[in-house]
Amino acid sequence: MSATLIITLILSWWVTHHITQKAQNISLLHAPNHRSMHVQKTPHGGGLGIVIGMLPLGFWTILTQPLSQILYLASLALGLVIAIKGLIDDMRPFSAKIRFSIQVMVCILLLWALENLPIPPYSTITDLTPTLLFPLLVLAGVWWINLFNFMDGIDGLAGSQAIFMLLTAAGLIVWHNESLKDTTTIRWMVVLSVAIFGFLLHNWAPARIFMGDVGSTFTAFMILFLALLTIRLGWLSYYTWLILGAYFITDTTYTLLYRLVTGQRWWEAHRSHAYQRLTWQLNSHAKTTLGILALNLIWLTPLAVLSVIYPTYGWGWVLIAYAPLLLLVHRLGAGKPEVTSL
Repeated sequence: MSATLIITLILSWWVTHHITQKAQNISLLHAPNHRSMHVQKTPHGGGLGIVIGMLPLGFWTILTQPLSQILYLASLALGLVIAIKGLIDDMRPFSAKIRFSIQVMVCILLLWALENLPIPPYSTITDLTPTLLFPLLVLAGVWWINLFNFMDGIDGLAGSQAIFMLLTAAGLIVWHNESLKDTTTIRWMVVLSVAIFGFLLHNWAPARIFMGDVGSTFTAFMILFLALLTIRLGWLSYYTWLILGAYFITDTTYTLLYRLVTGQRWWEAHRSHAYQRLTWQLNSHAKTTLGILALNLIWLTPLAVLSVIYPTYGWGWVLIAYAPLLLLVHRLGAGKPEVTSL
């Protein structure tokens, strides 16, 4: 396992570095646009390092695991479809209809492969049937992939958020049941975190390269897979994962709804997310990223722990997690006319 981690880190770092050097030759040097918080041309597509960094783990799984573990390889194959779509989009953007159709197809195939996902204790108000759960999870999966991409707008934010979610989830699983520490699922969480870290070494402020759609959508999809898998296995709950992703979910969802309600052209690229407005106010990418990471560690992690210890009160922990975040993004002016680039 240690050899896999080392190979993953080296591959991720080297591929990201190589793209940084060759970006202009492979159409991955992008000028700032209506969504950017930067003023200079910067290479995109560095997330390809994350994708390639995960491949040794795929080969390791083939060689060492029984055929019953084919689900992991299926998820990686679907992730590669998402990544290839993202890489093409980074080089030459194509229509939102094609992009959305591929995401829906991949999410449907993932849920079909997972099978028998548990129904969350919704409430006594309504029964959530498996028939209704499936399209809701497809919608949630597509939204998660896109919202993660929306939040990849400043140096280090998406990468640090992904590492936080993966390692915290893995830590909670092992803390709750130490016998699970050597399972394939935990290995995949750790190796994905290492692959992201290799990229993050180039992406931390001031970033030399951005994740791009290839990295953000692949990372989001793999987190989605691992989240749903741990839920199916009964190791973690919907509550815990909703809490771990709370800031990203709150910022993007509130911003979209605000723009819809106020009649803005919500489908256009913009710089009106709360994290973008905060970056403008602080005049620092690093301060914003570290602030959100601190919020994750100080506020959301204890609530995630409580959701594991006292799952009966799961929706209560979710409500407690999201309430102040909604107030925060509101106070920061999420969704209001966009800010000036740094």
